[in-house]
Amino acid sequence: MDAVIENLPLFLEGFRNTLGLLVLAGIGALVLGIIIATMRISPVASFRGFATVFTEIVRNTPLTLVLFFCAYLLPYLQYSPGYFTLAAIGLTVYTSPFVAEALRSGINGVHVGQAEAARSIGLTFGQTLSFVVMPQAVRMVIPPLINVFIALTKNTSVAGAFFVFELFGAARKVTNLRGDEVLAILLSVAAFYLLVTISLGLIAGRVEKKVAVLR
Repeated sequence: MDAVIENLPLFLEGFRNTLGLLVLAGIGALVLGIIIATMRISPVASFRGFATVFTEIVRNTPLTLVLFFCAYLLPYLQYSPGYFTLAAIGLTVYTSPFVAEALRSGINGVHVGQAEAARSIGLTFGQTLSFVVMPQAVRMVIPPLINVFIALTKNTSVAGAFFVFELFGAARKVTNLRGDEVLAILLSVAAFYLLVTISLGLIAGRVEKKVAVLR
C-alpha cells in the first residue's frame, strides 16, 4: 500500500477528473436524452425518424469508437477545446440514447388516458408532455436513470486511453512508477469507483422505495 499512500495526490486528481466527467456527461446526456425521447414520441415523422436512427446507431457503436471520433476527428475539423472536454462530449453522446430509452419507457408507462384528457382540454403536444406526462414518467424512471449513470461512471475509464488523466490514467502512471504493487494500485482504483457506484446504487434503492410508496 506504500505506492498508493505515496501517490495519493495523483489518485485524488484522477478521481476529481472522473467525477468531473461524470457530472458534465451526466448533465449533458440527461438534456440530450430528454430531447431525443421527446423526438421519439413526436407527432412529426421526420423527428421520430431522426431520433430512432440516432438512438440505434449510437447504442450499437462501441464507446471506444465514439471517443476516438471525438479525440481525433473533431480536432481535425478545427474543433479542439481539449481532451477532457472532448471526452465529456463523447460520453454525453454515447450515454444520451440510454437516457432517452429509459425516459421513453416511463412515458409509455403513463396511462394513455392522461394524454387524452390533457388534449381534450386544449393542451398542445408540448404542454401535455411537459405538464402531464413527463412529470409522471420521470418519477417512474429515476432508478433506471441512476443505473445509466452508474454505467457512465465505469465508462469514464475508457477516457483514460484518450489522453484524459482520470482514475485509469492515474493507475497507469503509478503502475509505471511502482510496478511491484500493481494489485494494491488496482484495488485502490476499484475502491474509488465503488465509492461512486455504491453511493448511486443506494440512492437508487431509496428513490425506488419512495416511488413505490407514492404509487
